[in-house]
Amino acid sequence: MRTSIRTGWIARRNAVFANPRFQHWAARLPLIRRSARSRANGAFDLLAGFAYSQVLRAAVEGGLLDILKDGPIGAAEIGRRMDLSEDAALTLLRAARSLMLAEEAGPDRWMLGEQGAVFASNPGVQAMIRHHRLLYADLADPLALLRRDRREPTDLSRFWTYAGALHGGAERGEQTSEYSQLMAASQHFVADEVLASVSFKGVRRLLDVGGGHGAFLTHIGAAWPHLELGLFDLPEVVETGQTVLADTFGSARVAGHPGNFFKDSIPQDYDMVSLIRILHDHDDAPVLALLGNIRASMAPGARLLIAEPMARIPGAEPMGEAFFGLYLWAMGSGRPRSPAEIIAMLTNAGFARARSVATAQPVNASVIIATA
Repeated sequence: MRTSIRTGWIARRNAVFANPRFQHWAARLPLIRRSARSRANGAFDLLAGFAYSQVLRAAVEGGLLDILKDGPIGAAEIGRRMDLSEDAALTLLRAARSLMLAEEAGPDRWMLGEQGAVFASNPGVQAMIRHHRLLYADLADPLALLRRDRREPTDLSRFWTYAGALHGGAERGEQTSEYSQLMAASQHFVADEVLASVSFKGVRRLLDVGGGHGAFLTHIGAAWPHLELGLFDLPEVVETGQTVLADTFGSARVAGHPGNFFKDSIPQDYDMVSLIRILHDHDDAPVLALLGNIRASMAPGARLLIAEPMARIPGAEPMGEAFFGLYLWAMGSGRPRSPAEIIAMLTNAGFARARSVATAQPVNASVIIATA
């Protein structure tokens, strides 16, 4: 009954919003003009968003943000540095200005805008923007992408040699350097959310499963110096990660555990295990196998920390299912999951209880803690 009432309400609402006479009236009524204008702007952003992302891509890949750090600077000089004509540079600068990537402080005196300053100061964000060139190529024809078998290779799936190794493609998994560098550059976004929302005061030993070159453990270990740190990942990855962590914290505080987290036993005697941006990379059956493997290694009362972008998070819905939905489809593995879905999988894997932990920036990561 409740579903049918909601269905009817949505249908009536959509009919009203789609009516041109209502749109014309709403745009002129002072009391709701702002809301109507906001809806119109939102609709246009959906229409033109692909162009916005390409302006950002050009600004990063062309070095515009780095050039504007030296501002104020003129368009002719910017064009010379970017190998563009002055007119082309002006076109990009004006587009960047509309997105607050650039700002004209005076006639032909260009500087970083508010958003530009944020992007320019963050190598991790820029690494992700450069990485998305692969996604842009795969999304050139989105329907063709959705209609093809996910097992067919894409530009994005070819990059994910690391994911291939986890599914048995060991010959591809040897080339994990670019993947690990990308993850390390962007890992602090997740680590910052975890540090702001989770206390490690009662944790003695922390094992990061699938932890790459130790970027997450580096952040957590620096903030909580009492922690003993364990890293579990593929042998060629752990070798580098353990060296990085030992150089930072000393070898006595760090343990490396090589293995495949689907096939090999997870090290025991850790009172907290972390999975950072791991689950959404894999389909449901492998995720359940991984969670079951981790649960089998944990003593009663030990906790599992899951942190990654999730679906159906209020205020971050487009990121969860629009961006990551298509990204993971193109990658050929995984899907975004809501906290409720993940908690249900944890229960199925044998965890006694699980709860969501609110984060300040869920667009970067949401957190779930499960207890064995």
